[in-house]
Amino acid sequence: MQITNNTAVSFHYTLTNRDGEQLDSSRGEAPLVYLHGAGNIIAGLEAALAGKQTGDKFNVTIAPDQAYGEIQEEMKQVVSKTMFGDMEVEVGMQFHADVNYGSGVITVTEINGDDVTIDGNHPLAGEALTFDVEVVDVRPATADEMSHGHVHGAGCSH
Repeated sequence: MQITNNTAVSFHYTLTNRDGEQLDSSRGEAPLVYLHGAGNIIAGLEAALAGKQTGDKFNVTIAPDQAYGEIQEEMKQVVSKTMFGDMEVEVGMQFHADVNYGSGVITVTEINGDDVTIDGNHPLAGEALTFDVEVVDVRPATADEMSHGHVHGAGCSH
């Protein structure tokens, strides 16, 4: 069966950046499972998976605009260290926060005295990402999965 909209897809992947540094992998663990056509994974990877079938293996590099977007300078700002209360703030710390586009991750990128620079861009924004992919399984999605917009499996609460 080929991957088309409303198919439940399981695949293994290894993700690397432009320098070949491994950022993530599902190998040795459970494969990633998603509902094709529901926007559950980055657009470029979903497009690359379209038409593939169980057993297919391929490499694809996804441009930033089809992954986590380009870096948006307006997503960076300097705030007072007092905003963090008594917390010891360090470069690299990440926080979940409500931002202008919904919930997101804020990363501390610089500390200069009482000024803390935070960045609301996705940590992989601006990166071209390379995926080494192996399609493990493709099946028709159930009616429940299609109505909920994601594949049901272990740990799903509905």
